[in-house]
Amino acid sequence: MHALQAFTPNPNPLAQQWLSALVAMVPILVMLITLGGLRWKAHYAGLLSWAVALVIAVAVFSMPVGMALSTSAHGFVYGIFPIVWILLCAIWMYQVTVVSGRFDDLRTTFFLISDDPRVLGLLIAFCFGGLLEALAGFGAPVAIATVMLIAIGFSKLRAAITALLANTVPVAFGAVGLPVLMAAQTAGLPVSEVAPITGRICALLCLIVPFLLLAVIDGKKGIVECWPIGLFVGAIFGAVKWVVASTAVYNLTEIFAAVITVGAAIVFMCFWSPKGSQEAVPRVGRPIDPSIEAPFVATEKTDTSDLNARTIAMALVPYILVIAVFSVAAIPAVKSALVATDVTFAWPGLESLLTPAGEHSSHATFTFGWLSTPGTLLAIVALLVGLIYKVPMRTVLGELWINAKKLKFTMVTIGSVVALAFVMGDSGQTLGLGLWIAGAGAFYPFFAPVLGWIGTYVTGSDTSANLLFSSLQASVGDQIGHKALLVGSGAAGGVVGKMISPQSLAIAASAIGIAGSESTILRAVFKWSVLLLVFMCLISGLMSTPVLGWLLP
Repeated sequence: MHALQAFTPNPNPLAQQWLSALVAMVPILVMLITLGGLRWKAHYAGLLSWAVALVIAVAVFSMPVGMALSTSAHGFVYGIFPIVWILLCAIWMYQVTVVSGRFDDLRTTFFLISDDPRVLGLLIAFCFGGLLEALAGFGAPVAIATVMLIAIGFSKLRAAITALLANTVPVAFGAVGLPVLMAAQTAGLPVSEVAPITGRICALLCLIVPFLLLAVIDGKKGIVECWPIGLFVGAIFGAVKWVVASTAVYNLTEIFAAVITVGAAIVFMCFWSPKGSQEAVPRVGRPIDPSIEAPFVATEKTDTSDLNARTIAMALVPYILVIAVFSVAAIPAVKSALVATDVTFAWPGLESLLTPAGEHSSHATFTFGWLSTPGTLLAIVALLVGLIYKVPMRTVLGELWINAKKLKFTMVTIGSVVALAFVMGDSGQTLGLGLWIAGAGAFYPFFAPVLGWIGTYVTGSDTSANLLFSSLQASVGDQIGHKALLVGSGAAGGVVGKMISPQSLAIAASAIGIAGSESTILRAVFKWSVLLLVFMCLISGLMSTPVLGWLLP
């Protein structure tokens, strides 16, 4: 029996980088056209895009058929666990609160901060969502923030779009700083050189995103009537991010930013209140697309007079537990103990798969983090919520099964999209596309965020995008200078690709319970993603010149 011949990806199989990149771009274009243009159901678009990437991997990039199928299978399984598992448990936790009867109390509690749904939308999606991204990541912030927005009266699509748009700024420092750490390590740079740059670019983004959120939530009136809180929240969040990202506790950047901003906003609301709060309620709850959303039902003014300290505390139990459980799990000693339970094994058929650098691919092994994954931590929270709310365990577990059945098509979507990402990355397609963009020479700093954007769109993860492209960013930096800037801006660019990632779209669609709404959501958020990407490209490029060079640490 002969040993399998090692396969090293060739990012330029056609001898012309632009041509190789053009072919590598085809699966991405197929996904965008079928999902956003032709409005296919996401699982069909995902499967076709994966099939196209598989054919290109074998026919153009010369990847062995067995290896291409094996890495696809690995990607599909990884999509189910941990990604779908995290989504399922986030929705499960929410459903336990619904069947317990505490859901209305939660909605009412939010209105103690403000009776304006636009203000609450900012605090929940931007601040609390940022805290969840810092602690968990992997789609949990979008799923949880979406259902919380629905709880305060948002229409379903508006809630999903708001949560996706808000889940940009915190992504680079999500999962306790993992994305920016991986960017630095992959590039061979100290994280102390990369984190401040990423933090400062994202901090500038904080001055824009709150106003885009207000536009999504309530159009021009949202901006005109609520711009003071938008400016205040963005400035505080950005300032804290700017400062903390440059310190030794960079990995806690989003935790500090979220908590301090919410506290400051509550104080701010004691001295300012927006106009037109009650008039905004029906506008926020009005369906964006009546053809797929439930009919509009006017909501009455929320009465908070029946709330007391115990009712409020019980209503907030699920989210207090989320923060507590994930905070404990992030303690280094606890995190190490959880990771020690991971089960790692070789993935069949990938033992001869190498990286372009000639090293063994990380995809040659599979890690089953049954206890360390955020999904299991959310499952623990769901069970605790059931016990505290005295929901029969049979009902609690029944909700898990009911929602697992509802997610069957989402499982196919996410599994096929991750399979697409794996086969594109392992065959050299993604790197080929990146190398072509990197050929911009001295103008490259203006395009560095684009690699992060593409990588996060394809993989659904800023961490994965950084692992994929940071070494390329560093190589270009060695040639033209500004090495830390290119690596840091690439990590920052990934945050605006998150909202259009098919994985994120599937998570949002599942959270609102509208099957097949991914295409509608994509069309709504794509323009914001491109707008923010252009802004980041300008900032990155100008930071390589005297115009904004003073922003560099």
